[in-house]
Amino acid sequence: MLTINLFNGLVYGALLIIMCSGLALIYGLRRVVNFAHGSLYMLGAYLGYSIALHSNFWVALVAAPAVMALLGVVLDRYGFRLLQDRDPLTVVLVTFGLLLVIEDFVQTVWGKSNLTVDVPAALATSINFFGTPLPAYRLGVIVVGAMVALGLTLWLRHSKVGLFVRAASTDPTTTAMQGVNTDLLSAGVVGLGTALAGLAGVVAAPFLSLSPSMSSDVIIDSFVVVVVGGLGSLAGAFVAAMALGMIQALGAVYVPDFSAILPFVIMVAVLIWKPSGFAGSRT
Repeated sequence: MLTINLFNGLVYGALLIIMCSGLALIYGLRRVVNFAHGSLYMLGAYLGYSIALHSNFWVALVAAPAVMALLGVVLDRYGFRLLQDRDPLTVVLVTFGLLLVIEDFVQTVWGKSNLTVDVPAALATSINFFGTPLPAYRLGVIVVGAMVALGLTLWLRHSKVGLFVRAASTDPTTTAMQGVNTDLLSAGVVGLGTALAGLAGVVAAPFLSLSPSMSSDVIIDSFVVVVVGGLGSLAGAFVAAMALGMIQALGAVYVPDFSAILPFVIMVAVLIWKPSGFAGSRT
C-alpha cells in the first residue's frame, strides 16, 4: 500500500508540475495572478476529449495544447498586457470573470454531465514494480511531468530566449532598453503557459472524469504550490508540486479527516516562516 500511495503522490505531483509551470511563467513576466488558469486546464481537457473522439489521444496530446497556445497569445494581447500595471483587486476581478466565461462556454458546448477519455491502447496495461502492479499510463504522466520540468529548465538556462525571459522577469524596463521586444516575448510566454495548462488537462483526462467543476479541484492546489514555492519561481514550483502531491496522497490514507486542510496548513506555515516562499525573493 505504501508503494501505491507514494506512486499516486508522484503522479499527482507530476500533474501539478505541468499545471503550475504555466502559472509561474505567466506571473513571472506579466505579474498577473491568473485565477482563470484552472479553467484553461479544464478547457484543454475538453478540447482533448473532442479531438481524441474524432482522431486519437496522441493527436489530442499535441493539437489541444497548440490551440490553447493560440488562445494564450490572444489573452495576453487583450487581457494580461492591460492588467500588468493594474491594482491586484482589478486583476482578481477580471481573471475571475474570465474563469466564469470559460466555464459557461464549456457547459454550453459540452454540457454538464461527466465525460471520460479512454486510456490509449499502448498504455492500457500495468507494469510490475517489485510485485506491485502500476498502471502504465500513470507512469507516462510522471514521464511527461519530468520532461516538462527538464525542458523548461534547459530552455530557460541554456537558450537565448530563455535568457531574455529571465531578464524580463527581473527588470522588464531595462530588458526592453537593451532591444528586447518584451511584449512579443511575454505573449510567447503566456502562450506557452496556457499551452501547459491545456497539456495538463489532456494528460489528466484519461484518469480523471471531465466536468465543468474540475477547474476548482486543481486551481486551489496550484496556487498553494506557487505560493509555497515562491511566486514566479519554476524551481520552487517543481519542488512544492512534488511535496504537495506526496502530502495529498499520504494524507488521504493516514489522516483522512485532515487531508483537505493539510496543504493550507503548510502554506500558512511557509508564509509565516518565509513569506517569499521556498525559492522566491522578497522583492
